[in-house]
Amino acid sequence: MTAQPKQVTLYTTPTCPWCVVAKRYLAERGVDFSEVDIASDRAGLREMVLMTAQHGVPVLRIGEKAMVGWNPEEFERLFTP
Repeated sequence: MTAQPKQVTLYTTPTCPWCVVAKRYLAERGVDFSEVDIASDRAGLREMVLMTAQHGVPVLRIGEKAMVGWNPEEFERLFTP
């Protein structure tokens, strides 16, 4: 049985340069992800804060794990089965 890809959610704001870097990285590698703009999505902001106790972005939810900030090596560790 093949492992199912982990669901990825990226919490961002329009002015976050690291969010742009993370989105580009994911897109270049063909990683499907959903984006939540916490500047306009109050429910998304609440969800992110409850999950991480953080207000800074980017935050990535990879499966059931969360990563605060952008670190490609950490992302790969959490994303790869």
